[in-house]
Amino acid sequence: MSDRVRCTCRRCTIRGLMGPAILTTIGILFLLGEFAGHVLSFWRTFPVILIVIGAILLASSVAPSEGHIDTNAPTVPPPPANSSYQGPQGPGR
Repeated sequence: MSDRVRCTCRRCTIRGLMGPAILTTIGILFLLGEFAGHVLSFWRTFPVILIVIGAILLASSVAPSEGHIDTNAPTVPPPPANSSYQGPQGPGR
Protein backbone atom coordinates (compact mmCIF):
# COMPACT_ATOMS: atom_id res chain seq x y z
CA MET A 1 0.00 0.00 0.00
CA SER A 2 1.06 3.53 -0.60
CA ASP A 3 1.66 6.15 2.08
CA ARG A 4 0.31 8.78 -0.29
CA VAL A 5 -2.65 10.78 0.98
CA ARG A 6 -5.66 10.56 -1.34
CA CYS A 7 -8.16 13.35 -1.70
CA THR A 8 -11.78 12.42 -1.04
CA CYS A 9 -13.48 15.65 -2.06
CA ARG A 10 -16.38 15.37 -4.51
CA ARG A 11 -14.41 16.91 -7.37
CA CYS A 12 -11.62 14.32 -7.15
CA THR A 13 -14.09 11.49 -6.60
CA ILE A 14 -15.96 12.37 -9.80
CA ARG A 15 -12.71 12.68 -11.78
CA GLY A 16 -11.76 9.23 -10.51
CA LEU A 17 -14.77 7.86 -12.39
CA MET A 18 -13.35 8.93 -15.77
CA GLY A 19 -11.52 5.68 -16.57
CA PRO A 20 -14.31 3.28 -15.57
CA ALA A 21 -16.91 5.40 -17.39
CA ILE A 22 -14.90 5.40 -20.62
CA LEU A 23 -14.29 1.63 -20.46
CA THR A 24 -17.96 0.98 -19.78
CA THR A 25 -19.00 3.26 -22.65
CA ILE A 26 -16.63 1.54 -25.07
CA GLY A 27 -17.95 -1.85 -24.01
CA ILE A 28 -21.57 -0.78 -24.47
CA LEU A 29 -20.80 0.72 -27.90
CA PHE A 30 -19.17 -2.51 -29.07
CA LEU A 31 -22.08 -4.51 -27.66
CA LEU A 32 -24.58 -2.32 -29.53
CA GLY A 33 -22.50 -2.80 -32.67
CA GLU A 34 -22.75 -6.57 -32.30
CA PHE A 35 -26.51 -6.57 -31.74
CA ALA A 36 -27.61 -3.81 -34.12
CA GLY A 37 -25.07 -4.51 -36.82
CA HIS A 38 -24.33 -1.81 -39.35
CA VAL A 39 -26.83 0.74 -37.98
CA LEU A 40 -25.13 1.19 -34.59
CA SER A 41 -21.55 0.29 -35.45
CA PHE A 42 -18.76 1.59 -33.24
CA TRP A 43 -17.52 3.98 -35.91
CA ARG A 44 -20.92 5.70 -36.05
CA THR A 45 -21.35 5.95 -32.28
CA PHE A 46 -17.82 6.76 -31.03
CA PRO A 47 -18.70 10.46 -30.40
CA VAL A 48 -20.64 9.16 -27.39
CA ILE A 49 -17.23 8.68 -25.73
CA LEU A 50 -16.53 12.39 -26.14
CA ILE A 51 -19.93 13.20 -24.65
CA VAL A 52 -19.20 10.99 -21.62
CA ILE A 53 -15.80 12.64 -21.12
CA GLY A 54 -17.40 16.09 -21.37
CA ALA A 55 -20.16 15.16 -18.92
CA ILE A 56 -17.67 13.93 -16.33
CA LEU A 57 -15.48 17.01 -16.73
CA LEU A 58 -18.53 19.26 -16.41
CA ALA A 59 -19.73 17.41 -13.32
CA SER A 60 -16.31 17.64 -11.69
CA SER A 61 -15.98 21.34 -12.46
CA VAL A 62 -19.28 22.22 -10.76
CA ALA A 63 -18.73 19.88 -7.80
CA PRO A 64 -17.58 21.48 -4.54
CA SER A 65 -13.92 21.05 -3.62
CA GLU A 66 -14.40 21.39 0.12
CA GLY A 67 -11.80 19.31 1.92
CA HIS A 68 -9.55 19.04 -1.15
CA ILE A 69 -6.05 17.77 -0.43
CA ASP A 70 -3.54 19.01 -2.99
CA THR A 71 -0.80 16.39 -3.13
CA ASN A 72 1.12 18.15 -5.92
CA ALA A 73 1.53 21.50 -4.20
CA PRO A 74 5.01 22.15 -2.85
CA THR A 75 5.22 22.77 0.83
CA VAL A 76 5.90 26.40 1.65
CA PRO A 77 8.36 26.94 4.48
CA PRO A 78 7.16 29.22 7.27
CA PRO A 79 8.47 32.79 7.23
CA PRO A 80 11.50 33.50 9.39
CA ALA A 81 10.93 34.72 12.92
CA ASN A 82 13.00 37.87 12.25
CA SER A 83 10.57 40.79 11.79
CA SER A 84 13.07 42.78 9.69
CA TYR A 85 12.76 40.34 6.79
CA GLN A 86 12.14 42.28 3.57
CA GLY A 87 11.36 39.41 1.20
CA PRO A 88 13.32 38.26 -1.85
CA GLN A 89 13.38 41.75 -3.40
CA GLY A 90 15.15 43.42 -0.52
CA PRO A 91 14.32 46.82 1.00
CA GLY A 92 13.09 49.62 -1.24
CA ARG A 93 12.44 47.61 -4.41
